[in-house]
Amino acid sequence: MSMRGAIEETASPKYAHIERERRWLVNASARPVLCDQNYILIEDRYINDARMRLRKMTDSGTGKTVSKLTKKYECPDPLARPIVTFYLTDTEYALLAKLPARALIKRRYGVDENNIQWSLDCFDGTLEGLELLEIEWPDDAGLRELNPPAWVITEVSDDIYYQGGMLVEHGIPEK
Repeated sequence: MSMRGAIEETASPKYAHIERERRWLVNASARPVLCDQNYILIEDRYINDARMRLRKMTDSGTGKTVSKLTKKYECPDPLARPIVTFYLTDTEYALLAKLPARALIKRRYGVDENNIQWSLDCFDGTLEGLELLEIEWPDDAGLRELNPPAWVITEVSDDIYYQGGMLVEHGIPEK
């Protein structure tokens, strides 16, 4: 067995897995009611001059918190993106949180529709009013065949301006 050289090491994200996901804009007046439903509070910090996101997730029901550092790689197919995630201790999170970054806060609800579990993100702060439905799926064919709930407006999976880092930098697209 030979050691990988520099070309092989930099040719692809070696330790990444493929995240397959789609996203849609939501018609908030037509979606299921979320009152009294538990959610995950997501506090993202998009680190300046990097494609890395520092995330703290807090369960509204239990108060349990998970922190992680994630990098999503650019790729030709926006539905299947290489991603690497590191889970962090509180000390590691606090250290990385000192880096200059742009903050985004949202509440993620689980919504069961058509016997499928979807994630509904309701944004706070300057993005308040924006709601995105997303789903991750294990295989490409299944992901592409999914029919979203009737209460979505339009798919934005391939619109870079609806990715977290772009939303926090530019705000809600005016399209």
